[in-house]
Amino acid sequence: MNDPIDRLRAARPAHLGDDSPVDERARTAELTRAMAQPRDARQVRRTRGRRTITRPAWGLGLAGVVAAVTAVAVTVTGTGGTAPPPSAARTGQAASSPDSSRSSPGDGQVRLSARTVLLAAAHRAARRPDGTGAWWHTVSVRRTLFRAEGADYTVADRQRTESWTPSATGPEQRQHSSSQSLGARPATPGDEAAWREAGSPAEIPVVVPGKKGAKLSLPTEPGTVQKGPGSALPDGDKVFWLGRNVSVRDLRALPSEPDALRAWLLRSYKGHGTESSSTPMSRDAWLFTVTTGLIADMPVTPEVRGAAFRMLAGLASIEVARDVVDTEGRAGTAVTIDEPEASAMGKAAAGDDGILRTRLVFDERTGQALATERVVVRPGGLQAGTDPGTVWNSDVVLESGWTDDGPAS
Repeated sequence: MNDPIDRLRAARPAHLGDDSPVDERARTAELTRAMAQPRDARQVRRTRGRRTITRPAWGLGLAGVVAAVTAVAVTVTGTGGTAPPPSAARTGQAASSPDSSRSSPGDGQVRLSARTVLLAAAHRAARRPDGTGAWWHTVSVRRTLFRAEGADYTVADRQRTESWTPSATGPEQRQHSSSQSLGARPATPGDEAAWREAGSPAEIPVVVPGKKGAKLSLPTEPGTVQKGPGSALPDGDKVFWLGRNVSVRDLRALPSEPDALRAWLLRSYKGHGTESSSTPMSRDAWLFTVTTGLIADMPVTPEVRGAAFRMLAGLASIEVARDVVDTEGRAGTAVTIDEPEASAMGKAAAGDDGILRTRLVFDERTGQALATERVVVRPGGLQAGTDPGTVWNSDVVLESGWTDDGPAS
């Protein structure tokens, strides 16, 4: 019984009917179990002198088969290591790999590696329908924390942005956008108490990161929608950044195989971070940072988005956390990369010791990106006194896709 489909059918308990509902976590657990079993020698091939494993391609026809596990709690290991064998997972034993999560024996939990979760997301992202249209349309909300100037509290400022990028190119083409302030509010109940003690100001002066002497006052009430006249595309077609300026045509032509996509991206890697040429960044951390933008809201094909997830799954020290809630209240799964502080994570503000880490939040059921977030790892500077794990700023994707409806005049 070497065929993966046969193995999955054999794993299905007899008492479950064909019409049993498919639980997403059960689906992933059963896929993990099948993948962990020994493979036939015919599935092994040699590529570039290295012994590699050819994994089966999972199709939608598996939906009825992988419903076998319907009441299994699933957890995720901390990194991209191998998932424990089925026997250890069922008894709650920790995996032999040092990167696995631990729990008391007998908890009945199946351990899933970060790699497994990302590969499942890649499969679902690649199967989403593609589209075409005159415009690539996105709606996003950026949320940023600021320290109130001369006061001991933090406020969260929210800005909504809507953009239309033309699929056509040429000097006559314009990119359009609109923005609206959704207002600034105290970030926590404790901050709200301090804000009220300060007189509940309707305009809150805040400290601007890295801008000595700069003044910024944030209104607490939403503002009106601001529309621009439209801007010309740089060089007639460049509008996105992916390690270098690229066009919609470039994005649509990206390779849909993980190794080829990685090689394409790394042609722009120069050893430093994405924000500053003076800050060193490891190759994997740079790839992670650039790829989160590609996955989040760029007009790539579903196959390329799936390849991007598979590429992330191959990076070292990947960490995944489930049941993460983005700043718009949507639950998802977060992936980040654990790298040495000096190379992988940028300074929270110039000249201080605060450190922020980027993570991508996505919906496991669809492979759809929800948000990119910058999370406090080591408080310092403007983040001094902030708890580690605080989301200091985020970009939440509410809508992204092709449309023939352009911006209203």
